[in-house]
Amino acid sequence: MASFGIRGINQNGGINICCCRIFTCVNFGFVTSKFGLLKVFELLLATVCEGLLVKYGIPVADTIGQALTGFLTTSANCFTTTAILAACYCFSDKSFGLIRQSLFETLFNAVACFMYFSAASYMGFACVVWLHPQFLVRPGFWAYPAMTAAYYLGYLASLAHGIDAILSFKHYRGYR
Repeated sequence: MASFGIRGINQNGGINICCCRIFTCVNFGFVTSKFGLLKVFELLLATVCEGLLVKYGIPVADTIGQALTGFLTTSANCFTTTAILAACYCFSDKSFGLIRQSLFETLFNAVACFMYFSAASYMGFACVVWLHPQFLVRPGFWAYPAMTAAYYLGYLASLAHGIDAILSFKHYRGYR
């Protein structure tokens, strides 16, 4: 299946300390592989986007409307699915081999790429049209820079999921 040879970490799972192994149920090889690091990056982007949207977007929800709810929905759903996949892969090497070679991961990442791109585009439009004028006249109006950062991170998350979709498709087709 998937073999992740990482120095200092036992191939069968866990960490070697003196004469024993700890955390044997965790597949640290996945976490330190390119697939695992990509999943962690996707989770980090979704977390930061969600935090920015909740802290700075909700107070101006009446101004930006559906752009906020669409972006919140996208980041929450993508975070949840990516977290479930990462947890499965971290605790089962067999899951990585079975799920990654199925079409599910390819389709999920392609849809996540499209959803993040469209949500970030709509948020960008809302920022420029509705938040930027308020930013110019209201001192201390932090919603505009925060939502701008959120939609830039949304584009980055779209790129990350797009790369993951390509890697998943290559794994699905057996190219590795």
